[in-house]
Amino acid sequence: MSPLTRRALNWGIPVLLLLGIIGFVLAGADGPANPSFRLGPSGSSDTTALVRTRVSGFGEVTFRVDTTGVLFGSGSVSGARCALLAATVQQQNQGLMNRTDLSGYDAMLFQFERDTQGEFYMKDTLIPLSIAWFDAEGDFVSATDMPPCGDQDPCPTYGAEAAYRYALEVQEGGLEPLGIGPGTRLLVGPEGC
Repeated sequence: MSPLTRRALNWGIPVLLLLGIIGFVLAGADGPANPSFRLGPSGSSDTTALVRTRVSGFGEVTFRVDTTGVLFGSGSVSGARCALLAATVQQQNQGLMNRTDLSGYDAMLFQFERDTQGEFYMKDTLIPLSIAWFDAEGDFVSATDMPPCGDQDPCPTYGAEAAYRYALEVQEGGLEPLGIGPGTRLLVGPEGC
């Protein structure tokens, strides 16, 4: 083997190996634009719910949870999640009434045009829910669990501890696995998932 061939092999093999690794990493990073999984009541992932089914009458919006403001935590911003969007009065009045699941979405996000202190109730809602309220900047206000009210008349109402701009509903117990709690911030948008 000539010195020129040996030199080409000594440099060529590592370069090809490096290019192969870079190509592998780039191809692996070309995953779905919005990877998500549904959080059940226990917070475990449910891989059977990877497919979302569009819900007539509602939009979609992405959201992330920023935990950098949480005391004594390492803090990070979560990956994008997908929520049903209730932005109109009609959508907000309907909410998750008469639904048995979230159709593969991570949550339902109620987005209001201005600060509000309106209360939520569980009339005709079949799913036990947890709700978190956030102010106009996305800062956590408060949260609570809301069991279905069945045939109670009137149904109990649930309100935030202060004015809010966003309310995020998830299956009961689903806030903690999303990292939502005091000190967190909700980052909303863009629309569509």
